Amino acid sequence: MSYTVTLIEGDGIGPEVTRAACRILNAAGAPVEWESVPAGLAGIAAYGKPLPDVVLDSLLRNRVGLKGPLTTPKGTGYSSPNVGLRKGLDLFVGLRPVLSMPGVKTKYENVDLVVLRENTQGLYVGIEHEVTPGTIVTLKVASAEAGARIARWGFEYARNHGRRRITVCHKRRVMPLSDGAFVDAFYDVAKDYPFIQIDQMPVDDVAMELARDPSQFDVLLLENLYGDIISDLCAGLVGGLGVVPGANIGDKCAVFEAVHGTAPDIAGLGAANPLAVLMSGVLMMEHMGEHAVARRVGGAIQKVLSEGKVRTRDLGGTATTDQFSDAIIRSVEEGE
Repeated sequence: MSYTVTLIEGDGIGPEVTRAACRILNAAGAPVEWESVPAGLAGIAAYGKPLPDVVLDSLLRNRVGLKGPLTTPKGTGYSSPNVGLRKGLDLFVGLRPVLSMPGVKTKYENVDLVVLRENTQGLYVGIEHEVTPGTIVTLKVASAEAGARIARWGFEYARNHGRRRITVCHKRRVMPLSDGAFVDAFYDVAKDYPFIQIDQMPVDDVAMELARDPSQFDVLLLENLYGDIISDLCAGLVGGLGVVPGANIGDKCAVFEAVHGTAPDIAGLGAANPLAVLMSGVLMMEHMGEHAVARRVGGAIQKVLSEGKVRTRDLGGTATTDQFSDAIIRSVEEGE
């Protein structure tokens, strides 16, 4: 059976890393045909806006997509296409698995946790206004329904991925109503999952404990702003945004993406590391039920990094994007 997957190549190094990821996934036997659509700068050039309707139409039709990093031109009045995707498709789950990678040295070892971010509410709804000159009011939106929805998704994720504990993060003492609604919804849903351990922790304590010993956490569940910050902090524990995957998932659609920037300074030089978008592609294969493909590519990544012979510049090597991709493809073929 073959699937059509929406491909958003992205800006800057986006086309280079997404094409590399597609090549590797296809070499591993992914039964995928890619439907490329323009967004970001390419969307502006083709349709006059960074998130053209053709992108949303394609994703709604195919139900799954792979995305490179996108640019939002500053000072032009354009809204972020990344935010637009989450809002337009109701991608309420921000999924960020964080795992220590062989050969990628950091101050921490054996990090293995998952950050789940509620994508649709909190301060990121973007409701703000100037009440008097120089005084700005920004509204934080929280509902029990949204809290329960992300909580249930998190418990199902934990149950199906061998995760045993979920920590809900908050600032309830400061915002008893909004953060309180998020935490209360979590505990209400938890009653249906007595086999999953649960606890709660203020988000500032979470940040401190992550710096002290990240191995104590399993799954972190956070509202929008906290999740944005903590997910990047956790990426830093294992080497940065270039070595972690990401996904935004809803009930009808899922977009798997590189969470790093567009790196325009190295765009076109063939020096970019495709790991982040490739690992997001592995997540996509798992989401689609193509577990054998996911295992082949995941195993090849682990082998190439463990050997340490072929690495891109950001990992301390000299390999080009194509050379690194070729090494992973060889490892896939050797493992078959």
